[in-house]
Amino acid sequence: MLDGFSFQRLEIAGIDNEPVFALNVPSAREQENCLFHNTVASGDDYVRRLAERIEAAMRARTALPVVRFADGEYAFYSLSLLCNGLYQQAESVQVIRAALPGHIEALRAVASDGVLAPLVFPANVRRRSWWRRKSGDDSAQRFLDFLARNGVRLTAQNYVPFYAVYACLSDVPFAALLDGKTVCVVNSDYDAAACADWFARAGSYPRLTHARIPSSYVATQWETMRDAVLAQISDPPDLLMVGAGVGALPVCVDLARQFSAPAIDAGHILNMMNNLERKSQGPRFYTHRR
Repeated sequence: MLDGFSFQRLEIAGIDNEPVFALNVPSAREQENCLFHNTVASGDDYVRRLAERIEAAMRARTALPVVRFADGEYAFYSLSLLCNGLYQQAESVQVIRAALPGHIEALRAVASDGVLAPLVFPANVRRRSWWRRKSGDDSAQRFLDFLARNGVRLTAQNYVPFYAVYACLSDVPFAALLDGKTVCVVNSDYDAAACADWFARAGSYPRLTHARIPSSYVATQWETMRDAVLAQISDPPDLLMVGAGVGALPVCVDLARQFSAPAIDAGHILNMMNNLERKSQGPRFYTHRR
């Protein structure tokens, strides 16, 4: 286990995971237990800290990339085409290998100035023995090892649990923070009316803009896509919400720097905002409230 971290149940006020558990295998409950730094008291504390960092970055006009990591990213950084799950992320192992230096540079940037949110729970840090290769899941452990080999260290300042990001973005205070602000949605599927309604139901009325990004291979082709995406953003956003799969890492780093604003890997939350939960194959943990 990482120094200063241990597993603890991620309890967040108002969250109801039971509807999601009903659609998953019983072992999915293990995902409620995640890494906690020993200076953080609770799941609510993590959500509060993240919201405060986002608000402070908006107020100071400073870059803040917030990026989540789970199965797709773990496969990508293990040079596996299993990263091509719900979306096409990489054309070949050779292309992944060529993209890794840029991703490593982006990981170091987020560790220094942003927020890393990997999905780490007891069941995905189980070391595999050579004589029992089919037992356990060590995908998160291999990602943590990859970070360590490349000089990226999780700390109390740069880490929040994966699901704390979902809980923060789906909460009323986040919507209220954006009332009257310019929010740019960067993704491939955008329904302006649905997104406006998402915020309006929370009593918030941001100025929403959209920059379209390809639905495939952002993780490996961002360098060739960047200029076309940036050209679509004419009004400086106060905050950007990004949906780019494994490519969210370089996208969030570049957009946060370009616009001196928070750029958040929103993922499934954007599908919820656009009434496209089916793209995520149904509901996700820590997004439904009582």
